[in-house]
Amino acid sequence: MVRARLSSKGQLTIPIGIRRRYDLKTGDEVQFIAEEKGTYLVPLKRKRLMDLYGVIQADRPWPGIEKARQIAGKKRGEELLRKATRG
Repeated sequence: MVRARLSSKGQLTIPIGIRRRYDLKTGDEVQFIAEEKGTYLVPLKRKRLMDLYGVIQADRPWPGIEKARQIAGKKRGEELLRKATRG
């Protein structure tokens, strides 16, 4: 069992073994869940943007920045035209 002491400011220091187990770093957040049997501390790990790289598989190769801008511009133009002709 791991114990921690509450400071006069209401702060808890999470013991090093728990921080290592859940890979908690400075700035990470934890959530307290109060239930009848007790209160649970749940680590809320923030993901870095690069941790998400490759999560979504592309269905076609990257066309390049210029082609992507052309496609986005065309789609935006079509959207604006639809809005203009509606009202």
